[in-house]
Amino acid sequence: MGPLVSSSLSGCRLLLGVSGSIAAYKAAALTRLLVQAGAEVQAILTEAAAAFVTPLTLGTLSKKPVLTGFLRDAAAGEWHNHVELGLWADALLIAPASANTLGQLANGLCPNLLSAVYLSARCPVFLAPAMDLDMYAHPAVTHNLQRLRSFGNHVFDSPSGELASGLVGPGRMLEPEAIVRELERYFDAKTNGL
Repeated sequence: MGPLVSSSLSGCRLLLGVSGSIAAYKAAALTRLLVQAGAEVQAILTEAAAAFVTPLTLGTLSKKPVLTGFLRDAAAGEWHNHVELGLWADALLIAPASANTLGQLANGLCPNLLSAVYLSARCPVFLAPAMDLDMYAHPAVTHNLQRLRSFGNHVFDSPSGELASGLVGPGRMLEPEAIVRELERYFDAKTNGL
């Protein structure tokens, strides 16, 4: 079944990385919206993300098995090739991008499949940070976000609002509908040579 509406995401191959944050529950709605827009979505969950949203949920919505680690079948020596995944994708979207994941990406650390795919990806990378107010404002996180932007990554600003802790301020993940609009805007501009 094709997209429900005409979208610049139609036919796009998107890797959706989900890291450990309470905002990971929004990955289900995000996956659904991306698929409705016609994108082919391959989800990758970190171990921490799987505590917030299950592979079964995202796999059902994306119609693809969700990847959670390097090994597919340890006994058979089968593994998920991070290089192939990075070459396959038209875009890598990490939403939510936790403080831990941002630190790994900014510093070239590679403890999981998601960070290995990031380091191997030749496609545009979009990051939707999500964490508590004081974490988001911490100089280390601010430095990591600046560094990631300097690498050419597209980092979505975090809107202000009520956070899971009860504090109010920036740190929320951009809403799924807004993320889809930003991706459509990017691919529209790319298609039109802007």
